[in-house]
Amino acid sequence: MMAAKTKMIHVRVDDDIRDEASAVLGSLGLSISDAIRVFLHRVAASQSFPLELKVPNETTRAALAEAREIRKARKARFATPDELFANLDGKKMRSARKQVEKA
Repeated sequence: MMAAKTKMIHVRVDDDIRDEASAVLGSLGLSISDAIRVFLHRVAASQSFPLELKVPNETTRAALAEAREIRKARKARFATPDELFANLDGKKMRSARKQVEKA
């Protein structure tokens, strides 16, 4: 049996994205190379891009930008878990009040 011919693919990727993806894939028992091979097999088999691509709306883009800034600054929006939960509780209360006002 003859060995399959292979080609090397070089891809430039941001260090943080590579590290994050590598950790996720590793937890699934895959390497980045494995994941790329699976992706390319799916493209060849389906003759299409195997993922649904959507353009994020304005709210999602703002949230993504905020998340990137938080990650870049390596700080959280809240100093303590209590602050986070207080903020979430406040949003729930405002939402509940709006529903009562509508009724």
